[in-house]
Amino acid sequence: MSAGTSRPKCALAWLLVMVLALLAQAAPAHEVRPAYLEVTPVDGGWNVLWKQPVIADGAVTLQPVFSAGWLDSAPADLSRTPTHLVKQWRVAAPAVPLEGQTITIVGLERTITDALVRIRLADGTEITRLLKPEAASMQVKGERGAPGVAAYLVLGIQHILLGIDHLLFVFGLLLLVQSRTRLLWTLTAFTVAHSITLGMSALGLVHLPVPLVEAAIALSILFVAVEVVNLWRGHPGLSSRWPWAVAFAFGLLHGFGFASALGEIGLPKDAVVPALLLFNVGVEIGQLMFVAVVLALRAVLRRIGPMLLTRGRWLAPYAIGALAGFWCIERSITVFTG
Repeated sequence: MSAGTSRPKCALAWLLVMVLALLAQAAPAHEVRPAYLEVTPVDGGWNVLWKQPVIADGAVTLQPVFSAGWLDSAPADLSRTPTHLVKQWRVAAPAVPLEGQTITIVGLERTITDALVRIRLADGTEITRLLKPEAASMQVKGERGAPGVAAYLVLGIQHILLGIDHLLFVFGLLLLVQSRTRLLWTLTAFTVAHSITLGMSALGLVHLPVPLVEAAIALSILFVAVEVVNLWRGHPGLSSRWPWAVAFAFGLLHGFGFASALGEIGLPKDAVVPALLLFNVGVEIGQLMFVAVVLALRAVLRRIGPMLLTRGRWLAPYAIGALAGFWCIERSITVFTG
């Protein structure tokens, strides 16, 4: 290939990287986290806690509505976290009981997220439901028996499939490791690592500041993208020699990222371990679904467009690196500015 031919291709590659970096501002680094509604009894009434997801500078347009009008008044407390707008009502000795009411999350049908509803009745019975856009209402019924924790399985799947930063890291590993055996060990190491820190963090044994964790996750994605480029240029690095070790080390960081999302909704007090286990299993199911889709698409491209796959493959690590680089800068600023 002549120098004159390679220069335009190189310029085009860098132009694509610059465009992706500019567009990164429009690409959310995290999924739209689920809304959360908690109703608990207090002396003389009820406490209602509502966490409304935030995207960029605005909250997703959602509103919990009780059929008896419990939340028609303004909330008693209003605050904000990096991911949620938090509202709290105190309902004093209502004339209409909680059981039998219908709770609707208005606006949920226009979103791609869910709403986790956790209700603790006066007799200690706990009700857990995951409301979806296609089924945004529920009737409060005091069902006896084991607490409903199946919702955490769905939340785990949702978290990984809508968490673009975690998926980009996994995608980078797929680009880096070609051997199926090594890929299996690499993904297993990543799974084991993030399961460890997810469990430890969710159980309150270890805690790291969320902004610091998110910045480190972005750095891990950037590192893998650079390692892919170096490998394809004939300069294998640490990740290509010991991919399982790198996946394990960075998997520990990603586990804290999973835990931060789980921490926003918490775990049921009387079913901590089952809920945590189901959330983690959901994360693994979502991860395997993503890997299967990527491998299937790669197999199809090898059959119907091998030249396209060969010539276009460089776009993938550059795109990953551009987005990760933007997130790394953005999140690092957050670490130091609070």
